[in-house]
Amino acid sequence: MANCLVGMGFLQSIAASVFVGHESILERPGRGRRSGIIAHLSSPSLQLRAKKLHPDAKLPRFAHGANEDAGMDLYAVESVVLPPGGRASVGCGIALEIPPGYEGQVRPRSGLAFKHGITLVNAPGTIDPGYRGEIRVLLINLGQDEYTVEPGERVAQLVIGTYAAAEWNWVESLDDSDRSDGGFGSTGS
Repeated sequence: MANCLVGMGFLQSIAASVFVGHESILERPGRGRRSGIIAHLSSPSLQLRAKKLHPDAKLPRFAHGANEDAGMDLYAVESVVLPPGGRASVGCGIALEIPPGYEGQVRPRSGLAFKHGITLVNAPGTIDPGYRGEIRVLLINLGQDEYTVEPGERVAQLVIGTYAAAEWNWVESLDDSDRSDGGFGSTGS
């Protein structure tokens, strides 16, 4: 079971249902004892449903397992040629059923980005829980050479995360903050 130390402020800022913690005293070599919260990250896995839309489609999967990877690989089911500067929508041949309160985040693969300049046009892409169409990855070639996506190739990563069902209210004023209305470049050069 994987454990990690999580500070009280951080633990309170995330959904309580994500972590199950308990008070613990930790021995820190050369630094004495420390009280803190231990969060157990090995919780039961979220069971999701997928529909196969193409005979060669693969389920999203972790390359090194859920204890080591946050993202699951998404696989192409078609061949697409990306010239330098070119964009394409690459089909993965699957449709997903993501439950309310969760979303799918489609993110670039670091190896494709580093080696070939292939990334996502809209990173991260969002898969809403109500979407039931084919998962497609919007790739762009920022490299200098043509790149061919082959069927079965890992083209992106899928991270399943939670989101807050927020409701907005009009108010006359907002609480003050140290940053105030400082935007781009407000922290200096």
